[in-house]
Amino acid sequence: MPSTACIMKRILPFSLLGLLICVLVAFLLTDVEPAGDDWPEYLGGPDRNHYSTLTDIGPDNVTKLKIAWRYFTPDSGQMQVSPIVIDGVLYGVTSSVQAFALNAATGKEIWRFGDPLKSWESTSRGVTYWRDGEDQRILYTVGPNLWALNAKTGKPISSFGDGGKVDLHTGLPEVSQKKSIVSNTPGTLFEDLIIMPLRLSEGADAAPGDIRAFNVRTGKLEWTFHTIPYPGEYGYKTFPKDAYKNTYTGAANNWAGMSIDRKRGIVYVPTGSAGFDFYGGNRKGQNLFANCLLALDARTGKRIWHYQTTHHDIWDRDLPAPPNLVTLQMGGKTIDAVAQISKQGFVFVFDRVTGKPLFPINEVPVAPSDLKGEKAWKTQPVPSLPLPYARQSNALTENDINPHSENREELLQRFRTYKKGFYDPPSKQGTIIFPGFDGGGEWGGAAADPDGILYVNSNEMAWILTMVDKPAATQMANASPGERIYLTTCASCHGVDRKGNPQSNFPSLVGIEKKRDKGYVTQIITAGKGMMPGFTALSAEQKQALVAYLFGDEKKEMGAAAGTYKPVQLPYTITGYNKFLDNKGLPAIGPPWGTLNAINLNTGEYLWQVPLGEEPALVAKGIRNTGVENYGGPVITASGLLFIAATKDGMFRAFDKRTGEVLWETKLPAASFATPATYMADGKQYIVLACGGTKLGTPKGNQYVAFALPD
Repeated sequence: MPSTACIMKRILPFSLLGLLICVLVAFLLTDVEPAGDDWPEYLGGPDRNHYSTLTDIGPDNVTKLKIAWRYFTPDSGQMQVSPIVIDGVLYGVTSSVQAFALNAATGKEIWRFGDPLKSWESTSRGVTYWRDGEDQRILYTVGPNLWALNAKTGKPISSFGDGGKVDLHTGLPEVSQKKSIVSNTPGTLFEDLIIMPLRLSEGADAAPGDIRAFNVRTGKLEWTFHTIPYPGEYGYKTFPKDAYKNTYTGAANNWAGMSIDRKRGIVYVPTGSAGFDFYGGNRKGQNLFANCLLALDARTGKRIWHYQTTHHDIWDRDLPAPPNLVTLQMGGKTIDAVAQISKQGFVFVFDRVTGKPLFPINEVPVAPSDLKGEKAWKTQPVPSLPLPYARQSNALTENDINPHSENREELLQRFRTYKKGFYDPPSKQGTIIFPGFDGGGEWGGAAADPDGILYVNSNEMAWILTMVDKPAATQMANASPGERIYLTTCASCHGVDRKGNPQSNFPSLVGIEKKRDKGYVTQIITAGKGMMPGFTALSAEQKQALVAYLFGDEKKEMGAAAGTYKPVQLPYTITGYNKFLDNKGLPAIGPPWGTLNAINLNTGEYLWQVPLGEEPALVAKGIRNTGVENYGGPVITASGLLFIAATKDGMFRAFDKRTGEVLWETKLPAASFATPATYMADGKQYIVLACGGTKLGTPKGNQYVAFALPD
């Protein structure tokens, strides 16, 4: 296809008619659908590029930004929502998963919808808007249910599914009907279909991560793509026989969301690992289509092409964000491309139509596993360009241990004992996962300019993955029914001693009876909270036994029914999700702990990399620009700005996207672990973001805050 520029040169350049034709041709040949005055879809548009054509706020006046309005939600807690804005109405979700509509110019509430049956605590990232004439719908999930609401009133649309909702267990194997399913990322629209992501358990008890499309009008299941293939399907032999029956493995799900090329009818779906995350002896093989970027026919769900970014994943290397659809100039050609960021810090760049890598990807030999029954894959893919935007574990040396830590010698001794090679497998001695389980790149996703510049924020936190034998049969036999359930379902996160790991966002359960009542704890076990899945496979008696154990008043007579719980048995589990920290709770690996990166995807070269955020404890000592952990992505504008919050220091910043220089920053009422949105309403440009705090030990908040230039 000739470039837009080439065609435009052939049209009369100085006539009004020629100009109009140029604009029309440019529109027809461009796959990007810029947000314009609205912010109509998750992360700005179907390309998931976080990009706005708005220019009212620019480098010359950004320092004048002020709070224009606030919306106080009726609850408080972590919010990962990137709201959408259509025709002057902003749609978002509260921390307890209540959908709402606001006047986008004033923040005044128009309606709010909450599931009348349950009070959910989750991490919803937003809603999806669909329209056909006067029929306008908001689609979003509450627990396992996909709701369709009237966009004008917030009332359920009774003709959709069962009274306005569809259970996302629909179409899954019978064995999965009671397994934990939620969806905390907005679905992706194609014509009258909504293609749904799923968040599942990360253990061997996980439901299968089938990609499914539902009819927006009726709620009917229209197509399914099996991420754990069935007999006769491509990839079936990359799992053990009958893995698809979901008796001992599951997941390979898309939880991060998707991007879509609507003109070509292709949806791009990144997937995560198969369960259990850290041991694959029960799923020997390459494990397609786990850890893949899938290109599917959006009408039928048929596979067009795929690329697997981690083979036989035993490191929790889920693809963490929707890919970016970009148009690049390479070798004198214009190429429509798809770029996928990763937790590893790699960017994989492919031809959008053929799946051909645009930079060579090398299969690099990695170490074998020494765990009984495990068979790690012999190689892993590494792009030649761009270079990683995060340091890699095999590049760490003793010089990388945090110079600001007072117990540095102790950290050095521990560092020497761990495995830390490139893709070193999980081990009993402990393996450094760096970048950690939370990236590298994370769910906030990357932003991209029309000229092919990718902007991605990155975490550089090390985690220690240590494997241990599952509790011995004698230990389990001597345990009470509630304790057995705890050891098999809860201990990997909250610890055998129930002390948890608050630094890793796993709270202590010791003394929980003094903080919460049994009803609340039972609800959390059933429905989940935040990133914790619900344990829907537990019977009422089993939940009762577990809660009684946690509250210290378990009675022996509970034993019979509760003791029958038999989860999938694997030989190993983990000691917990443990960050590598010093005695003050700071990262054991020295800064930068968070970065912001600009990468020219046309060449694979970096334009700049800067620290993102500051560690408050070190700022007090005069130590600046360390970067910090960050969750939530950037927004970029045609005026040359990049807006991002995301950091635990609670700041909202505007950068010059050409240089990485901070042009403006302000303290938020609570940290925002969410991607902003920008739009026009009543003739004024706004930037809005959800400020819920909570994560990384930050104070809770309950506000959406919008900024604008003063009148």
